[in-house]
Amino acid sequence: MTDLQGSAEPTLRVRFAPSPTGMFHVGGARSALFNWALAEQSGGRFVLRVEDTDAARNRPEWTEGIISALAWIGIGGESPYFEGPYFQSAYEEQHRAAVAKLVADGKAYFCTCTRDDVKARTGSEHQGYDGFCRTRGLTEGAVRFRTPDEGVTVVDDLVRGRVEFPNKAMEDFVVARGDGSPLFVLANVVDDIEMRITHVVRAEEHLSNTPKQQLLWDALGVAPPVWAHIPVIVNEKRQKLSKRRDKVALESYRDEGYLAEAMVNYLMLLGWGPGDDREIMPWSEMVPLFKLSDVNPSPAFFDEKKLRAFNGEYIRALPLEVFVRRCEPFLDPSWGRETFAKVAALAQTRISVLSEITANVDFLFLDEPVFDPASWAKAMKAGAREILSGYLARLETVSFDPESLKTALEEVGLEQGLKLGKAQAPVRVAVTGRTVGLPLFESIEVLGRERTLDRLRAALARLDAEA
Repeated sequence: MTDLQGSAEPTLRVRFAPSPTGMFHVGGARSALFNWALAEQSGGRFVLRVEDTDAARNRPEWTEGIISALAWIGIGGESPYFEGPYFQSAYEEQHRAAVAKLVADGKAYFCTCTRDDVKARTGSEHQGYDGFCRTRGLTEGAVRFRTPDEGVTVVDDLVRGRVEFPNKAMEDFVVARGDGSPLFVLANVVDDIEMRITHVVRAEEHLSNTPKQQLLWDALGVAPPVWAHIPVIVNEKRQKLSKRRDKVALESYRDEGYLAEAMVNYLMLLGWGPGDDREIMPWSEMVPLFKLSDVNPSPAFFDEKKLRAFNGEYIRALPLEVFVRRCEPFLDPSWGRETFAKVAALAQTRISVLSEITANVDFLFLDEPVFDPASWAKAMKAGAREILSGYLARLETVSFDPESLKTALEEVGLEQGLKLGKAQAPVRVAVTGRTVGLPLFESIEVLGRERTLDRLRAALARLDAEA
């Protein structure tokens, strides 16, 4: 394989090898970021290899989704650290050649046994392969690797330390089917050899495959890579994150309005930390500090509440003009941008994800507010009519600035024996449709006198109708 980045060979080459069989998992994103940090800090290469040999499950749009999701978190594009995407299906010739070499070298052999054959000989369907075809000298069938009978295969893992796997616990595993097509365990090794991968950094769940792959590296005459198996990510019940049970698609977080920089920051801290009390920190500060030896092997908890808090911090740190631009996809095209600009700074301090901007500002652009039933029932209790009618009377003549609007409502509240906080509730719901939102009096100022009066009258009419 040619070095697409130039003639100089980098000292570190990592890879990220997803299968395009669904949405992009946040666990995969975390693995990709750990690899990307290593490539960037060392001046190495991050190789994107799409493992697309499962034709029944792969779709082109999933591949495009992977590339798009990686780009969103800053991986790919024109970066000098990036190579790919390469496709596993393009290396079938090399896979078959590796199988032939293993057979020729006596490291693998043909086997025609079925599961039923093994069960009939061993008396158990749970018994591993018994090596029946090892010495039969067959020239066709599936191909099995000749696993050493004694000793241990040692995996030196940068995260988990020395891990020993007794060879007698591993059966002679299949590396190619009867039709010659390779299995994943072999294709994965051959691809890594072809792409000159020096470090394999991947999820803990792949650790069980590693002794087989290390045996294959050795059998093919190539020194194995540096291994690092990073911790599994779990939910609040300490169960491994599941596509069927948990919110795991990176795209769903992106579409909801999470910022890429907040997501990157949070994912990097799932199993790793900079060694001090800092949590909110930009990518440029994390990269030089990242070390695989500092990764904690214990399961990492994906806390969506904490992620929201991270995102809120990042949103509040945006320059206002950038915040306005980031909100654009969540605003109706018909909504006046000049009006939105008047309340953008107020909204920026109150939302945790960008999609929340819609509910915070829609009342400014709709002919009438969309009433949340629970908010209406909560706010329009006894005394609400007196508050609304009293405030309506004062708004006819009061100066239309936030301080004057506030003073007027305070006076109405005092007449009813209510503090401002209680007096605000029916007015806020009448004007915005909800019990929470942007600062009330600044919102009324932007909405304008006539529209505010109209909404107070409409709320009174609704109360009359309900009565």
